[in-house]
Amino acid sequence: MKQPAVYILANKKNGTLYIGVTSDLVKRIWQHKNHVVSGFTEEYEVHQLVYFEQLDDMENAITREKVIKKWNRAWKIRLIEQNNPKWLDLYNDIV
Repeated sequence: MKQPAVYILANKKNGTLYIGVTSDLVKRIWQHKNHVVSGFTEEYEVHQLVYFEQLDDMENAITREKVIKKWNRAWKIRLIEQNNPKWLDLYNDIV
């Protein structure tokens, strides 16, 4: 799935959130799930893809990521629950 995307990972429903941006969503989420990416997501086991949106170009994706990161937690949770109310791991839907 080579297309700019913003994504949100969680470790559980209403748990720790991580917001990222990538040009290859499948590859990037695989990296998180397989601990190829060291740092925050590895330390807090934040590997469930609970939200993503694809954008037309990387500039728009980066801008969208920055906007979402500035939101308060309640807004981020509302965004997830509007699209994924059960907080399912969407990774299998994109591979």
